Amino acid sequence: VLGKGMIRVNGEVMEWKEGMTIQDILDRRGYTYPMLAVWVNDTPRKKEEFACTTVPDGAEVQAFHMISGG
Repeated sequence: VLGKGMIRVNGEVMEWKEGMTIQDILDRRGYTYPMLAVWVNDTPRKKEEFACTTVPDGAEVQAFHMISGG
């Protein structure tokens, strides 16, 4: 169970702040790949939503770099 003002990102606890968006988390974690898949509390989010979707206190966030190749 996470304490107040904390979220979990890819299994690691991270400080949460009111109004924090998905993009804020990605920037803070250094996720810069153009192709990312993100889930917040088991709900997938579109890239277009990253800058405007706020993350609630206590959320579970999963962010993955999508790699293509052949």
